[in-house]
Amino acid sequence: MGSSGTAGGKGGKPPYKPDMGNQLVLLLAFMVAIFVLFDPNIRRTLGTYVGYGLEPIVGFGGDMPIVTLLLTGLIMTFFSITVRHFFIDWVGQARNQRISAAFSKELREARTSNNTFKLKKLMELQPQIMAQTMKSTQSQFKLMPVTMIVIIPIFAWLANFVYIGLGSTVFSVPWEFNADMKGSNLLPNWVLLYSLMTLPFGQVLQRLLKQFSFSKKLRALEAGEGGKGAGKAL
Repeated sequence: MGSSGTAGGKGGKPPYKPDMGNQLVLLLAFMVAIFVLFDPNIRRTLGTYVGYGLEPIVGFGGDMPIVTLLLTGLIMTFFSITVRHFFIDWVGQARNQRISAAFSKELREARTSNNTFKLKKLMELQPQIMAQTMKSTQSQFKLMPVTMIVIIPIFAWLANFVYIGLGSTVFSVPWEFNADMKGSNLLPNWVLLYSLMTLPFGQVLQRLLKQFSFSKKLRALEAGEGGKGAGKAL
């Protein structure tokens, strides 16, 4: 028995190998992002330049900081989710998730029933299932450096806006009437407020875009089946 059949699968395909180049780019992007966000001088300089474009649009002269956080967050969320949508195959990803879930179920049942023959066959397929899952995950990570190029500078401007540009940073939420944006609870309060306002929008937008992708795929399949049926009728 050759080991190459197990590693490569029945079709003789080589196992999927992680793209080390993309992983290095992603690691570099994370390092740059951390360096920018935690170095006050770089963050302040970068935020100043970005502010020339954003301040007139969503700054409101510092009079409506909550609205500024909300609008800026909506812009960043819309950008990042839309970019991901056009570069990720959501239909293929859903298919891989269903295949992976079905495979895990069959594997558990084979182990529970001590079906050694079925277990052996499933173990031979496992590298292919894991490769598809890894490939799908890496396709999402490839886009992170692209989105971070836009998001990190905007966050730098928001930090300048809160820590330098605002005269009063006190705001009210249902659980605290005198919260301070400059305060911190694990994360800065302004970051928590930003997340609280924008995460629901991101979830809804992503769900709508996914629904659009699935509907488009379904219409394409129905149109293809209709064309085949018309061809047979002729």
